[in-house]
Amino acid sequence: MDERTRTDDELAPKLRRTAPEPAVRGRTFSIGRIGFGLIVILALGLGVYQIARWMHAPKQAAGRFQGGAAQSVGAATVALNNVPVMVNALGTVTPLATVTVQSQISGYLTKVPFTEGQMVQKGDLLAQIDDRPYVILKAQYEGQLAHDQGLLSQAQMDLKRYQTLAAQNSIAKQQAEDQVFIVQQYEGTVKQDQSLINTQILNIAYCHIVSPVTGRIGLRLVDPGNYVQSNSTTGLAVVTELQPISVIFSIPEDDLPEIMPQLNGGNKLQVTAFDRANVKKLAVGTVSAVDSQIDTTTGTVKVRAQFANADNALFPNQFVNAQLLVKTLQNAVTVPTAAIQRGSPGATPGGAMGTYVYLINADNTVSVRQITVGPTYIAAGNASMTTVDSGLAAGDHVVTDGADRLRDGLHVIVSSIDGKPTTPTQTSGPAGGGNAGGKGRSHRRNGGSTSQ
Repeated sequence: MDERTRTDDELAPKLRRTAPEPAVRGRTFSIGRIGFGLIVILALGLGVYQIARWMHAPKQAAGRFQGGAAQSVGAATVALNNVPVMVNALGTVTPLATVTVQSQISGYLTKVPFTEGQMVQKGDLLAQIDDRPYVILKAQYEGQLAHDQGLLSQAQMDLKRYQTLAAQNSIAKQQAEDQVFIVQQYEGTVKQDQSLINTQILNIAYCHIVSPVTGRIGLRLVDPGNYVQSNSTTGLAVVTELQPISVIFSIPEDDLPEIMPQLNGGNKLQVTAFDRANVKKLAVGTVSAVDSQIDTTTGTVKVRAQFANADNALFPNQFVNAQLLVKTLQNAVTVPTAAIQRGSPGATPGGAMGTYVYLINADNTVSVRQITVGPTYIAAGNASMTTVDSGLAAGDHVVTDGADRLRDGLHVIVSSIDGKPTTPTQTSGPAGGGNAGGKGRSHRRNGGSTSQ
């Protein structure tokens, strides 16, 4: 039968077979949603389990630290020391006198007897200018002086003669009076001649150029044979005074209230100069002057310190690090800076930020001790030390190494005290490193009695 002649009834069965397909797709989609939901529920459950385990882990860890093996730490003994309070500044070595040697007269430079870079004393010959023209002028003025002195003597003799004759009415009185003024004129001429001679004596002295100060002379600026002039700005050489010498540095204006009363009282504040690397000590001197005003742009004031510089360790215009000793704290409580912790102690979660140390108790446990710190300084061996104003006493032991693993109340094993390894007998004694005898226990009790 041709497909085109089929009736609707014959085609109906095929159409009915396609009807159940949507129901099958619906069941597949529902099963997928149920599976996805189960996966989400399992994931959430696993996440809750991990969070609960994580929150419970610190308590278990704390329990292990408390009931398990003790932590190994390094300790240091709190001591009493005299602590210098310093003001550090950058300074420049500045000579007290820097003189450019210049000629006061004009003439040919005949001799330069100094050696470049040598040390010269005040009055040493540095240069010689041809003085023959001035010697000749001096002789000329001396001849003029002799001539005028003769005229003066003649006028004085005539004055006496005229005064005698005037008293006898032998000559007119006016003639005797005029002779007085002639004598005065010749006296003035003689003084003028003597001044010209003195000028040439001074010029001859200027031809002999000497050092005005004691110090080191620099490089020669003019060679012999040149014609030097008094109005030249170049100069012949530069002499720099080295002994004594000074260092100029600037300090903050906030330090003046502690410094000025001591200077006004006549105290000599000590200043130590170190090299550029701030490692080698060059010289020790004292404050000689403080500037008269504060620099408003930097808030600092200039200070001049003077050094004897007997070994010439300080060189002009040298860059140095200056340390001004303001005062010395006597018998101050000091601890290594490494022992000081900053922040919120582990024993007080959420507590106020502060400064504290881990104090080693007599039963080899540690406790958090709040402290108040003062200045920090560098002790022998380049060890950084800090003064403690309150919270500790001499003889206490504090943790310097391994503090990041500690909590309040944990047991510790002191592996070293003040950098020296401890023996099992020492670590088992009181104070985390003290001996089992009464002496070690006494230090620990004394330390605990001053806690705040």
